[in-house]
Amino acid sequence: MDSVLRVQGRIGPRTLLITTAALPLTGWTVHALALHRRLAATRKDPLTGLMRRDAYTARARRLLARHGDNVAVVLIDQDHFKAVNDTMGHAAGDAVLAATAARLTAWAGPRAAVGRLGGDEFAVVLELPATRLEQRLAQLVRMLHTPVVLEDGRTVDVAASVGAATPAAVGSRDLSLLQRTADAALYDGKHSGHAIVADAAHVAVPSVNGRRAGRPGTAVWGRAA
Repeated sequence: MDSVLRVQGRIGPRTLLITTAALPLTGWTVHALALHRRLAATRKDPLTGLMRRDAYTARARRLLARHGDNVAVVLIDQDHFKAVNDTMGHAAGDAVLAATAARLTAWAGPRAAVGRLGGDEFAVVLELPATRLEQRLAQLVRMLHTPVVLEDGRTVDVAASVGAATPAAVGSRDLSLLQRTADAALYDGKHSGHAIVADAAHVAVPSVNGRRAGRPGTAVWGRAA
């Protein structure tokens, strides 16, 4: 007991006050880290690990502001995805989506914005000079047409349609306009096995509620942009 009292005497009231004050801070730090992990989880799609729409949009806009005309906006749609779910089961469909996400991430690199917009629709915004655009898009199409091998050994033949738009071709760095134009280009090349780069004609394609007119999910009563 005497030794304990001697130690407390050497510590002093100021040191004890600081130590006591640090205890709640430690608890708050643990809570803050857990909260940060939960917030980070809400920014990612649980199936694919890609960014959800809000997180993707924020990063995509930063890339457009920073790199300007050296940025490409790429939209990707799985081809015949419903048939995969219907004939092989939803677990196979989930595996295809996860494989697509992994391929997009590998293709785009760590600095890109890669998001799952919903269902079997994905988007990528990345720094990509115009001189390399067509070569890189052809590489992406080859990756997305590589069969997916399931855990049970079955193989799924997959394909995807790809459309791309650049600020130089569109005449704007507005993300919504670039995505609508890339969507129009994608539709032009649907099931063709080739990526389509948007031109001025795709910019003029009517849209409804921010989507290409006639695309699933648009509403006929919406105002065309």
